[in-house]
Amino acid sequence: MLAGLRVQQETIVGLAIGVLILVGSLSNAQFLTASNLSDIAVNAAYIAVAAVGMTMVIVSGNIDISVGSILGVCATVAGELARNGQPVVVAFGAAILVGGLLGAVNGLLVAYANIPAIVVTLGMLSILRGGLILVTQGRWIEQLPSEFFFSQRSTLGVPNPLWVMAVVVLLGMLFMKYHPFGRAIYAVGNNSEAARLAGINPQSVRMFVFVANGLLVGLASVLYASKFTAIQSNAGQGFELIVITSAVVGGVSILGGSGTVFGALLGALLLSLIGTVSIFLQVSPFWLQAVQGLLILMTVLADILRRRRMQ
Repeated sequence: MLAGLRVQQETIVGLAIGVLILVGSLSNAQFLTASNLSDIAVNAAYIAVAAVGMTMVIVSGNIDISVGSILGVCATVAGELARNGQPVVVAFGAAILVGGLLGAVNGLLVAYANIPAIVVTLGMLSILRGGLILVTQGRWIEQLPSEFFFSQRSTLGVPNPLWVMAVVVLLGMLFMKYHPFGRAIYAVGNNSEAARLAGINPQSVRMFVFVANGLLVGLASVLYASKFTAIQSNAGQGFELIVITSAVVGGVSILGGSGTVFGALLGALLLSLIGTVSIFLQVSPFWLQAVQGLLILMTVLADILRRRRMQ
């Protein structure tokens, strides 16, 4: 039954994407140009990559609101290393590794210290954001080498971020659907005690999802940082809301136990489309955050009502 409801949610999001494309094309003939559609997909790429990790975390019955601060730290690490002469591969690898380490800290505190995920990640959000401002003194990272701008380039005519997004989403879908550990994430999110009695270690699952999420946020930071000519000291601010919205609107239950990576991808594309269409319609960008919050509330409310109706 839940699987059917999730498919229905994904269908609704797909229809919403179609409606937004129609509205955008009617508002401006330039909307359906290849360059604009490519920009929309590229803008969604780093969000979708992080949303794959967030999907795992939420499906397991947890949440991570520190991803914006983690992205800012990882982007800064990559930028500083590249500016100081380190090879770009080393800079990008270090950013992904730092993301994994920060995710591991979250995972240890949630899985083994039994501290609620919302408390741990809220604390991590504040610590990392404050520490980043202290270290950088609010300065932007500029004068980056030309080879740093990975996201501004294409391979075989397709922008690099889209290749990365496609690989991560495909692997995430296959892992969550077919791998035993992926199925274990659903089991823990549905009923942790029942999963434990079935031979699954809930602590290992929780540790895994936070580490995986950190690594994917580190990868998303590479796509994000290499889009621009400079990295701001407040990079990633508000990113957590975008990623959580993408996952939840795409059908990932905030209560845990259900949701798909494909749904999270649709959610990321929907948010990217909303941002672009609002520009074409000359709507104030401040409305975007309000829309994101409204989408979360509506989706969570619908999910709760569906579960009550099933019970």
